[in-house]
Formats: sequence, C-alpha cells, structure tokens
Amino acid sequence: MVKRLHHETVRVARRDTPRAINRQILLNLVRAWQPVSRADLARLMGSRRGAISLIVNGLIAEGILFEGAKGETPRGRKPKFLYIDSRKRCVIAVDVRPTRTSYMVTDLLSEPVIGVSSFATQSDPGRFIKALAARLRRILEDHKDLGQCEGIGLVVPGMVDREGASISFAPRLGWRDFPLRDLLANETGLPVHIENSGRACAIAQAWGVRREAGRSTDFVFLSVSDGLGVGLVVNGEVLRGRHNVAGEFGHVPLAGEGPRCACGATGCWEAYVSNLATLSRYFGRDLSPRKPIPPEIASFSVDDLVSRARGGDSKAVSALHSTAHYLGLGLASVVNAVDPARIFISGEIIAAWDLIEATLRQALGTRVLAPAASGIEITTVPLPEHPRLRGAAALVTAPLFAVPRVG
Repeated sequence: MVKRLHHETVRVARRDTPRAINRQILLNLVRAWQPVSRADLARLMGSRRGAISLIVNGLIAEGILFEGAKGETPRGRKPKFLYIDSRKRCVIAVDVRPTRTSYMVTDLLSEPVIGVSSFATQSDPGRFIKALAARLRRILEDHKDLGQCEGIGLVVPGMVDREGASISFAPRLGWRDFPLRDLLANETGLPVHIENSGRACAIAQAWGVRREAGRSTDFVFLSVSDGLGVGLVVNGEVLRGRHNVAGEFGHVPLAGEGPRCACGATGCWEAYVSNLATLSRYFGRDLSPRKPIPPEIASFSVDDLVSRARGGDSKAVSALHSTAHYLGLGLASVVNAVDPARIFISGEIIAAWDLIEATLRQALGTRVLAPAASGIEITTVPLPEHPRLRGAAALVTAPLFAVPRVG
C-alpha cells in the first residue's frame, strides 16, 4: 500500500519492509565503497554474512550488482568484489542555459561515459525540444553499445512545478508553464526528470560525496553563472518547500532599489552577482538580462575578466571584488536562515577564488548573527567537475538507490 503525502511516497510497513530497507542500504554501501566484498558488507552493516549473501544474490539476479575480480587475503578463500552493474546501462544528462545547452552520457554512478557536447539554446521552447531530442536520439543511435538508457535528467535555470513536469518560470529563458517533461519524453521515448539547477547541484554534491556523506548532511550549494542557483540540504534531505521553490534566495532583494533582475524585479541578489552583473561593472554599462548583449561584450567572458585581473587590470580586480562583496552579503542571509555546516560554490568566478575569498568572507562576517558562522567551511567545485550535469544524471539514478519512507 502506498500513500501520497506532500508529493512524497510513503509506504506502510509490512513484513518484508526490513528486508527492502536493508536491500537499499546494502546497495548504497556498494555504491560508496566498491569494490567491496560480502564480508566487508557484513561488517559495515553489522549483520550475518548469510543474510548479506541472500540480499546480494537477489541483486545479482536482478542485474543490479555483479561480481568482479578476486581480492587478496592473508589466508583462506579469496573474496570476490561486488560492483554496481552499469554495463549496458546509461543515463543522459542535460544542462539548459540561456545561451547554450550541454549534454553528456553517464553510467549509473553519474560518471561520464561520453563527454560533453553543446549547442545554442533556442528561445522558442517547442523548437528547442525538437532540436534537443534529435541530438539525444542520434547519440544513442551512434553508440548502441551503451545499452539501455535509463532516462534523461535535465536541469533548468528556473522554477519547476511540484510534479516535476513543467517549468513554472525560467526568467532568463523567458519560459513559463512549459510542459517540458512530457514533450521531451514523447519525442525520445525515454523517462524524463527535470529540476532547478541549484537544487540539482546540491543533489549532485550529496550523491557524489559517497564515503564522506556524514560530513555533508547540512549544506548549501551556490551555482553562480548566467543566474544564481541555490540548493539547500538539511538533515540529508533536499529542501523543496510546499510549492517546490524553497531556496530561491537569488530573488531575495539585497536592496529595495538596485539593478533590474531577469525576473522583472529590482535589487535581487542574482542581479548583483551573476556573470552579467560582474561584466556590467567591468565595462561600466548597464547590461540587462532582458535585452540583447552588444556583440563586443557577448564574446567576453568572466574567464577573460579573471585573466585580466591576474594580469594587473585594476578595473577587472575591482569588478571581481564587488561581486565577491555581494556574494558574501547574500550568503549571510542564507547562513542566518538555515545555519549550514558547509557551503559549496561553483561557477566561472571561482577561477578567481584566491583573489576574492577574503572579500567574500569579510562581507559575510558583517551580516551573520552567529560570529562563528563567518568561519564556515566554504569549498569551491571546479567547473570541469560538471556539477550541473552530474546533478542532472543523479535525477535519474539516485531514486534507484533510495530507501523507502515508511509510515
């Protein structure tokens, strides 16, 4: 029996519930520790080896686990190592941004199998779906050796409805109430999962930490790019809220008046710290996300700005420090609201982290309520790690490892 409660699946406990929970716990231990032996799993779970073998044999029969190479041991029989079976199974991850859309193919652990490709994002959502679907079909046709595709995970710079079916509002894309999930599923014949980019990055971080998971049950993930995505994880759970918009700190105003945001309001935190905001300061021009960018500026990136700052360009240094100041002020509101143990930051601007960290922390320290919070652990996540794409892949794979919620 299954009951729906606030968009989550809650199972009523039955006689086989403990076995189902132990099955998922074991599966996650293999994911975190592979290669791992049955004896290792028995020790990690504090269980009898016979009970572990019963679960393992069932997972092998289902094609979820497989036994690989034998390990070394001082005496006795050599153990066989267990692995998650990603052979002949894959996932497609898609990251939609206002200017370009990227995609890659991963295994069930969100590790890349086929590297990143990209194409220009079309403003018309219907044409975009057609173009994206054609590329995804082609990549699967050209790589039939990948086997079964478990689904498509797609992240967007905007708000997604409670059912995960439609983009409620993506200001920088100009899309509103667009039923992306079902349209893309119809075009590709594959299950589709969509999520806000900031939340997807948080999912990727929680999913990828693996053996260090205990260190990161309460954290914030900040994705600074064309916009500002914020993902919150509290007690190991991604915070969503009643309408699936929890964590939209990017649209909390830093000031009543200020630069105009893509959402139409003024003074939003995003409008002070996005890539466009940083470039606006450098060029001394009001570059609106709601208007075309001049060609001579459109070809200039934050990476170019960082290079100029390192080359001694004082205007570039000033622009980066201003963005860092506003990042710190906004982060203080997040820290005061949820008191996380750790903050992760990704985006083009972290290439200048050694130049801006002190400025960010100084601004953070002026606004946090608990003085100790100004020394919070902040970890940068390099763009080559593709946190948004890994988050997109995890949208498909993480539910396969989820322990059922029992009521």
